[in-house]
Amino acid sequence: MLETARELTLEAAQSATINRTSSTDYNSRTYSPAHIKKLLDSRHEREVLDGMRRVISLMYRSEPALTFFSAVVKNVASANLEIKKLVYIYLVHHAEAEPDLALLSINAIQKSLTDSNPQVRTMALRTMSGIRVPVISQIVSLAIKRGCGDMSPHVRKAAALAIPKCYRLDPNTLPQLIGYLETLLGDSQYFVVGPAVAAFLDLCPDEINLIHKHYRSLVKKLVDMDEWSQLATLRLLTSYARKCFPHRTQKVKHTAPEAFYDDEQPQQEAQDEGEEYEASVIDPDLELLLRACKVLLQSRNSAVIVSVVRCFLYIAPPEYTASAAGPLVALLRSPQDMQLIALYNIVAVALRAPKPFAKYTAHFLVHANDPPHIWRLKLEVLTILFPHCGKHWKGVIISELEHFSKGTEPELVRESVRAIGRCAQGDTSTSGMCLRILLGQISSSDGNLVSESLTVIRHLIQQDPVSHTNTVLQLVKHLGTTTHPDARATIIWLVGEFAGVHTDKNIAPDVLRVLIKGFADEMENVKQQIVLLGAKVYLHHLLQNPPLEQPQPTEPSSLPEKADEPQQEFHNEWTDNGNDQPHDAAQTEQGAESIRENDVAETKDEDAPEDRITLLWRYILLLARYDTSYDLRDRARLYKSLLETPSSTQLANLLLLAPKPVPHAPSPSETRKDLLIGSATLVVGPDAGYHGLRGYANLPDWVELGQEPDPSLRIEDVKPDTASNPSAMTAGDRLDQALREHQITSVPIRNRNSAAIDPTGKKTLDQWLQEEDQEESETEYETDSEEEETDSGEEETESEEESGSEEEDDDSEEEETDSETEAVHKEAQQLLK
Repeated sequence: MLETARELTLEAAQSATINRTSSTDYNSRTYSPAHIKKLLDSRHEREVLDGMRRVISLMYRSEPALTFFSAVVKNVASANLEIKKLVYIYLVHHAEAEPDLALLSINAIQKSLTDSNPQVRTMALRTMSGIRVPVISQIVSLAIKRGCGDMSPHVRKAAALAIPKCYRLDPNTLPQLIGYLETLLGDSQYFVVGPAVAAFLDLCPDEINLIHKHYRSLVKKLVDMDEWSQLATLRLLTSYARKCFPHRTQKVKHTAPEAFYDDEQPQQEAQDEGEEYEASVIDPDLELLLRACKVLLQSRNSAVIVSVVRCFLYIAPPEYTASAAGPLVALLRSPQDMQLIALYNIVAVALRAPKPFAKYTAHFLVHANDPPHIWRLKLEVLTILFPHCGKHWKGVIISELEHFSKGTEPELVRESVRAIGRCAQGDTSTSGMCLRILLGQISSSDGNLVSESLTVIRHLIQQDPVSHTNTVLQLVKHLGTTTHPDARATIIWLVGEFAGVHTDKNIAPDVLRVLIKGFADEMENVKQQIVLLGAKVYLHHLLQNPPLEQPQPTEPSSLPEKADEPQQEFHNEWTDNGNDQPHDAAQTEQGAESIRENDVAETKDEDAPEDRITLLWRYILLLARYDTSYDLRDRARLYKSLLETPSSTQLANLLLLAPKPVPHAPSPSETRKDLLIGSATLVVGPDAGYHGLRGYANLPDWVELGQEPDPSLRIEDVKPDTASNPSAMTAGDRLDQALREHQITSVPIRNRNSAAIDPTGKKTLDQWLQEEDQEESETEYETDSEEEETDSGEEETESEEESGSEEEDDDSEEEETDSETEAVHKEAQQLLK
């Protein structure tokens, strides 16, 4: 008593000290290792507990605590539960560094596995599986086997969590662990089945045969599981559905709804009536899973909601995905980190099924405080939903994008303009409105805005070139005011594309003439487009004015004809690469003389329009010849070689005037479309690599029709009678047996309630309470009848006394039966506790 009073006084004083000082001051006290060891070696539990707290505090502050290992191991057999917890924590963290000393604690931990307290047994099993010493793998396997048959569900849960740890210690124990896992998957407690499913996914996710008989019970327990167990079970059941339920469709005739009046039926519905379309056929077991998942959409865990959406998207008909759109959008009210993950998943789902999200368009409008990684995804979602919105929301989206395109942030301006282009591409009916907005931004002083606007305009023009001739004329007017190189290059390229559309309205030669004046002051990308424009104008000139065929010379020494003389003279001047051989002077003089004598009337007329285009082309080649850019000089040499012989322009026509494909600006997340919903690889994107992050696995393909497993395998097996071997019975089995015994003993006495008893032996709580009330009323009735029989027995004859004794014997038998029933009932209540 004095020792107890002393400990209570010291604890009270310590608590008062802690209250006066903050916890930071308490943790910041420094104790020497010798003092801590003295506390650990003390005989008083209070001092040992104080020492263990000091050691754990050092351990979690990343300070050296390995020197106390031997002193800590001595306390592993302590009867104090708090000390035992701290010792187990220390062993799990440092056993791998001191495996020999850690083995000294195994015997004490094994003894704790048979402790009467289920909490101690649970901690012992977790600690033994957490000690990463491969030598004890068989001991851990035996401990798991014992835990699988434990009466406490918490111990069985610890056994399920220990299975993957045991496999990492020794992979050779896999056959034994699969047997334990099969037992735990059939457990009656939902918080035991969840960790068992997680262990199954770690050990043998391809052993789908183990799941058949537990499929329906897993679906029923799904709602009651904790969030982590729900995630593992949803992942398992989604993969199971793809492997075991074939994707079936059947043709169904479209039936229009019946109208109240005969003339009210819409004409379109009347036309569609009778048409056949394919509808999905859902297996009953698959429908059972989908109904159970629908309840989880109300979960408070965002990961569970995303997992349900993944399940609906990959294995359910479209109507289930539509029902999950609202809960997925509701995640946008979460913090920004969860908003980001939710938006990535919304984009991935909307790329496949955008219509369910159309009514939630208001939730994706950009806010002023949204960071770049949030508003970028919101703009992408708006462009995906744009074709499926109503006229009002289309106007709102375009107005929002126009507002942000005039902002000051370059990234937001660029993305807004690109979003306008994607909106016009998605809905061609709004392309005119989008084009007017973009044309109004060309006169802006912001070069980035002008450049991006012209790029989008170019894409819109290429979708219908014939109807945008006036648009190109309007763009040419901005060449004198636009200074951004990319914008100027885009306009020049468009002029070259429209050089041969309308010959009577061809402004390309005039644009080329004006641009050549400032060729030397332009940027390199603009110079490249000017050279390309010159090549296209000259090619159109050659196609419209084909040269006359001239007789070929009979001798190789004869000079070329008059039509090729300018080309030959310019070819003699082209000595960029130094490989051209100069002509002989006498030969040149002789050729000039023959030209003057024979072709006086056909001298070249430099005032003709076609010759002006030729002169422009020669002048461009001369400007490019002396430019400092190697790339530009090489391009000019290529075009010159293509157009050197006017009579053979087929190759030049193929390269320069080939029809261009209509540009398609995909959504930025188009490359993530095939990634699995709810995975980290979806968020990381292309940076995750070709195969995704470590552990990423895509869903299996649908099983082919006719190769699916037999549905009879999913019928739950009836558990065998284990009454002959009570040690092998689990807690759930013992409870079921007690209930059956109670039913057997209570049926002959209370026949009037036999119809309310379930033939399987299961009873509700109301039935139990009703039977207890009936027992009390029957006991009172028997007591009253005994008193009446005693009073009347004195006046009866001896024969009546004999008959009365027989009745008393019957009453005694009934009392014995009631006592046995009460004993069974008490045992059942203990098992429930």
